Amino acid sequence: MPMDSNDKKNNVEKSKSLINSIEFAMTGVKTVYKDERNMRIHTVCAFLVILLGFLFQLDRFEWLWIGLCIFLVLAMEMLNTVCENIVNMTTGRHFHPLGKKAKDIAAAAVLMTAIFSIFVAALIFLPKIYQLLIY
Repeated sequence: MPMDSNDKKNNVEKSKSLINSIEFAMTGVKTVYKDERNMRIHTVCAFLVILLGFLFQLDRFEWLWIGLCIFLVLAMEMLNTVCENIVNMTTGRHFHPLGKKAKDIAAAAVLMTAIFSIFVAALIFLPKIYQLLIY
């Protein structure tokens, strides 16, 4: 099926190369940072945790846990954004109980991941902070 000029301009054709796929993914990353306040908040928190990690000289396993938590929170925020956009698109932004349910569950997934990340950060950083205060 031939593309018209609008299809080409809006990149709605299926990707034919790895480079195109990466470009589309990077567009998605830029979009979520531009449009989603919570993504920017999570990123600032991640940056602060990384700074703390350098300050406290985390070992490789601690970095692994911190990196995993950061990745999971950011990925869950992106999936939450996808869910919100799909619900808004299909409901035309009109209230629908199933749409609300889907959005609430997606937000809960982000919340659970963030709580887990706080728990991991506490396990890693609180003993180090305690040692710093004792000596």
